[in-house]
Amino acid sequence: MILHGYWRSGASYRVRIALALKGVGYDLAAHDLRKGEQKTPDYLALNPQGMVPALQDGDRVLVQSPAILEWLEETHPAPPLLPSAPDDRAVVRAMCALIGCDIHPLNNLRVLKALRADFGADQAAIDAWAAGWIAPGFDALQALVARHGAGWCFGDAPTLADCYLIPQLYSARRFNMDLSPWPGLLAIEAQALDHPAFHAAHPDRQPDAD
Repeated sequence: MILHGYWRSGASYRVRIALALKGVGYDLAAHDLRKGEQKTPDYLALNPQGMVPALQDGDRVLVQSPAILEWLEETHPAPPLLPSAPDDRAVVRAMCALIGCDIHPLNNLRVLKALRADFGADQAAIDAWAAGWIAPGFDALQALVARHGAGWCFGDAPTLADCYLIPQLYSARRFNMDLSPWPGLLAIEAQALDHPAFHAAHPDRQPDAD
């Protein structure tokens, strides 16, 4: 497999975590988003949206991290990253969507560039914008974790929800957020940092990292 990604991309980060948790090997094809390398003709031929990640498996090219993660769960079921009971799977998917739909898209690189170019936002305004979306999402997620977690977001083993959470915490620090109001989420992060799969997937440990 070839993972097309970028070291600091949150969506790429969540796929790296899942690949590592499942022990699936891959080669990395790095695309520096700051230089627009995701918009080259060769990459657009693979992913017409010109975004990362994309996972190439032979002639198959999968795009959009939620679809990639669900495909990995279906094709590489061990260890499972979704619970067995339908109600529990719905809870984990809701946690994933809380981050993947309601937080992450509003603080990704495309949005930040638009805020700077179209509205003249400086870094302080960017930080405030990001925090305005991250904070209420973390409030809701921490309440769900308190209800369903037992060391991880759901239960006592990593799930897809943790694949989403850890990159979003990393991103929040880039916006200079004080994360002390969410000790439940920080406790999960502390456990993840000691886990070899999360350790290997960390942005700072990627070959294309600054």
